[in-house]
Amino acid sequence: MRQSVASGENTVIPEEYQGNPRPGKIHAGERTFSRAVRGRRFLVIATTQRGPRMTATSSAAPNVTTPAADRVLRFAPAAPSDAAAFFRASLVFHADVSDVAAALEAGGDPGFAVLDSRSTESWDQGHIPGAVHLPTALIAEQAGQLLDKDVPVVTYCWGPGCNGATRAALALAELGYQVKEMLGGFEYWAREGFAFETWQGSERRDADPLTSPAETAECGC
Repeated sequence: MRQSVASGENTVIPEEYQGNPRPGKIHAGERTFSRAVRGRRFLVIATTQRGPRMTATSSAAPNVTTPAADRVLRFAPAAPSDAAAFFRASLVFHADVSDVAAALEAGGDPGFAVLDSRSTESWDQGHIPGAVHLPTALIAEQAGQLLDKDVPVVTYCWGPGCNGATRAALALAELGYQVKEMLGGFEYWAREGFAFETWQGSERRDADPLTSPAETAECGC
């Protein structure tokens, strides 16, 4: 590793790298002194004269982590087995918009029920076709009348900024239902170009190119 030694600057060399051979040479206009910091002793090369920039080199110096890399790796990645368990659990608890849409559009019984946990006003403004409307506050009272405990339930609310689907999923799980939360909610259902129903009828918007490919319905994820 190269260490800069410029006019008015100090080069600090840890004690363990001060053996033979030396990491560089002492040049004219430089002086050395030893300093202890937190129980370790360092050799300091101090440049006292003005002049051209010089360098000292050491093949044994430790690697330097750049600030940018430190932001990513300041906490080391999990062990592969731990990461696999974490991401598998995420898939156990969540479904995404495109997968739900594909299952519903395939025809026949998708094997799950979709539950809209929002208010009546929100439901009228737009909802997924075929969904069950059951606001979270009414789940404890009405879930038994509308849902079969043998059929998994996928909950959704407005979008990523709303945790209503999470609260609805919790309420259902506490009642003994198998449940997943649909990531993205109604917002991403509409933004990805899937049809939805309002109190006035069926609607569909052009897909947002920031959420799905413009030329195909398959995202490849």
